[in-house]
Amino acid sequence: MSDALTFFRTFIRRPIQVGAILPSSRGLAEMMVQSVDWGAARAVIEYGPGTGVFTERIGECLQPGAKFFAIERSAELAQRTRQRCPQTMVFEDSVANVQALCRQQGIHQVDAILCGLPWAAFPESLQNECFDAMLRVLRPGGQFATFAYWQGVVLPAGRRFAKRLESTFSEVQHSPTVWANVPPAFVYRCRL
Repeated sequence: MSDALTFFRTFIRRPIQVGAILPSSRGLAEMMVQSVDWGAARAVIEYGPGTGVFTERIGECLQPGAKFFAIERSAELAQRTRQRCPQTMVFEDSVANVQALCRQQGIHQVDAILCGLPWAAFPESLQNECFDAMLRVLRPGGQFATFAYWQGVVLPAGRRFAKRLESTFSEVQHSPTVWANVPPAFVYRCRL
């Protein structure tokens, strides 16, 4: 089964968990990885790898000896990422449990988190739970990159998330728009 079909079927079953009808493009993956100082990143986590488009590109950027794992709630998508990136540890879990997963992997602080979660589709309580867990593991000066679809930015949850980023991170930038992505998206590039 193709990545697009797997992703679409998962979206139909759990639209809030997936948030899109198609996997992210290679162009959006490239925009995401440009957000990280790979020379300094010793511990990296990916939230919501989906079919592994970002995971594959992250693996190409990692420096020797860097620790990396991904967290995906959907068993079907986690399996797809494992098939695409067999060298990557993919946990079927909630990002709310990131602290325990880091301990399990011997990671005390994380240098960068790249995120494919559909923040604008989340209710405020879930945004807060996931965000608070992330802040417990991301080191001071750590980097966080996530993307947003332009139509999601105008939703109340999307606006609330943007305000949360601005109030939490010392630096928040927007990448150029990736028009070839379906739908068009940009990357929030944040530093704690």
